[in-house]
Amino acid sequence: MRIDILTILPELLQGPFSESIMKRAQERGLLDLNVHNIRDYSKNKHNKVDNTQYGGGAGMVMTIQPIADLIKKLQSERTYDEIIFMTPDGEVLKQEICNDLSLKGNIIILCGHYKGIDERIREHFITKEISIGSYVLTGGELAACVVVDSVVRLIPGVINDETSALTDSFQDNLLSPPVYTKPAEYNDWKVPNVLLSGDFAKIDKWREEKALERTKKRRPDILK
Repeated sequence: MRIDILTILPELLQGPFSESIMKRAQERGLLDLNVHNIRDYSKNKHNKVDNTQYGGGAGMVMTIQPIADLIKKLQSERTYDEIIFMTPDGEVLKQEICNDLSLKGNIIILCGHYKGIDERIREHFITKEISIGSYVLTGGELAACVVVDSVVRLIPGVINDETSALTDSFQDNLLSPPVYTKPAEYNDWKVPNVLLSGDFAKIDKWREEKALERTKKRRPDILK
C-alpha cells in the first residue's frame, strides 16, 4: 500500500510514523509512506498557503493552487483509489471504513488547517471525507495518524499474529471480551476458571457472552 499525506506540518508526523507498527510495515515493504509539504508547491514568494475568506469572517482558508498542483502531480504518477480529506464534518471513522481502506492500493490523505480548505478542492479532488470524532483539532495531522494506524495494522504481515486484528473490538460489531495473562492469581484476584480449563469450546462461548455483555453495557448503540 502507498499512502501520500499532504500537510503544512510534516515534522508533526515524523514520530508516529517512525515507531512501532508503522515502522515495521515500512521495513517489511508493506507500506510506502510519503509525507509532502504543501508549502513546497506554493507559488507565493513566501510559500504562503492561506488567505482571508471571501465574504469576511474569522479565520484563514487554505488556498487552492498549492494543494491542486500537488494532487495533480501525484495523480500524474499513479492512479489513486481514494483522495481523503480529514475534516470534522466528514464521515465518522468506523472499523468498516478501516477494513475497506486496507484493501486499497494507493491513497492520498489531505490534512486541513486554519478554517479549512477552499471548497473547490473538496468539490473537484476529494473522494472521501473522514472525521475521527465530534470535535475540532488544530489540524488534520493527528487525525491522519489515527486513520493510517487503524488501516495499516490490517494489512496482512504487518501484525505478527494476523488473527489478532480480526478479533479486535468492532470487527464483529461487538466490543472485545476481557483478557487476562499470568499470574493466574494476584492479591487474591483470580483469573476466571473457564480460561484455565483448556476447554476451548467453553472458552469461546464465555468470550462471546462477555463481549455481548460488555457491548450492551458500554456501547449499546453499535448493537443497533
